[in-house]
Amino acid sequence: MTRATHYEWVRTRLLDSWHDRAIFLKAVAFGLVGVVNTTVDYCVFMIARAILTRLPSAYAAFDWLAAVCHCGTPPTVSLIVANMISWTIAVSGSYIMNSSFTFAAESGRKLRWRSYFTFIASGLAGLIANTAALVFAAQILLLPVFVAKAVAILASFVVNFSLSHFVVFRVRGGPAGTPGHDV
Repeated sequence: MTRATHYEWVRTRLLDSWHDRAIFLKAVAFGLVGVVNTTVDYCVFMIARAILTRLPSAYAAFDWLAAVCHCGTPPTVSLIVANMISWTIAVSGSYIMNSSFTFAAESGRKLRWRSYFTFIASGLAGLIANTAALVFAAQILLLPVFVAKAVAILASFVVNFSLSHFVVFRVRGGPAGTPGHDV
């Protein structure tokens, strides 16, 4: 499929979806699931960060991260590690709820390991956007951590919804050779 053909297919799909309001309704459902997961993400993040910053033994377990990313300051390492912990828990809940509700038609309301790992893999892009926005907002813009975390959550929402809609839970079937066809 040529780039022009692929572009036309994506444009047509977006226009059709907009007319059906499918993307809007899915974005709302994705957002509602996101509210639950954001609460989980935020609470676990704050607890993990508190533990990491107050217990030297907890921070010491991640000395390797400070060496690898050259971000040896305890505040930066604790932000990154706490964010990874909270993301892992929240993304699992997100997969279950989105498979069951938001993308129920596409998933058949069935949880599958392959879809879960695809969701995790696509979610890594959201994690990277989330972590980058968090560190940028907290360390560069010097926003309070709770505000920086909110900025990070917004950045990852955009990335995660786009990948969930167009990659993980895309409509399967259709004529061979068209995007979305499962071989």
